[in-house]
Amino acid sequence: MLKIGDFSKLSRISIRMLRHYDEIGLMEPRVVDPATGYRYYGEDQLSVAGQIQSLKSMGFGLTVIREILNCCGGPEEMEKFLRVKKRELEDQLGDIGTKLQLLDNTIKWIRKDGNMMDYQVTLKTLPERYVASVRKVIPAYDQEQILWGILHGETGSQNLQMASPGYGLAIFHDEGYKEQDVDVEIQISVEGTCKDTEHVKFKTVPPVLIASATYQGSYAQITRVNEAVARWIHDNGYEYEGASFCIYHVSPHDTSDPEKMVTEVCYPVRKK
Repeated sequence: MLKIGDFSKLSRISIRMLRHYDEIGLMEPRVVDPATGYRYYGEDQLSVAGQIQSLKSMGFGLTVIREILNCCGGPEEMEKFLRVKKRELEDQLGDIGTKLQLLDNTIKWIRKDGNMMDYQVTLKTLPERYVASVRKVIPAYDQEQILWGILHGETGSQNLQMASPGYGLAIFHDEGYKEQDVDVEIQISVEGTCKDTEHVKFKTVPPVLIASATYQGSYAQITRVNEAVARWIHDNGYEYEGASFCIYHVSPHDTSDPEKMVTEVCYPVRKK
């Protein structure tokens, strides 16, 4: 048997933490002297301590570690826990990547003296277009690929011919920004006359006057681009008229590098 101090040294777990493990039922001492209250651990408990440290280093919390130690009857059950944690960490990694990209973009912006008007805003008319359109409520803005999958899946047999210029865009129909269940419509400009499918509708879209700004890089910039366009609209005596949309000149379908994407943020407007 090992005194708590000796067990602490061998396991590389502090005495304070060993007492905490005892309190929460994660690893209790083998014997507690009723007269002195001294805790004694068995040498075989060093392997349990090693498991706890290993699982902590993988990101498991103590409550989950206790569950793992209590219910895992073999390597198969242990693998299930590890795979769940792996997926969780992969999701966190993607989120961290997005935050790092946002930090990089913000640093670049600050180095330009923080001038929001670095984004060049222009007023122009988007001409009349014949488009293939899919409009649905989707879980979130970053799941727009659902709509593109429907469009390509349902029109594959029609061999659509892209118009020139071949606008591909997304229109955001909700009155304000939403965290979930967003009303989005995608459109691509096509030539000829095509047949509607279950979800894809073909229609002629009239010309529209827009204030727009085109930028290169990830979608993390879009709030600042929106501000630049909003300031231009206010300063030049225009007002909003219709749902905003984005034209994808170089989309995630065209490149896997977010810094190579080219997006045009557009707001339909009219003179006050």
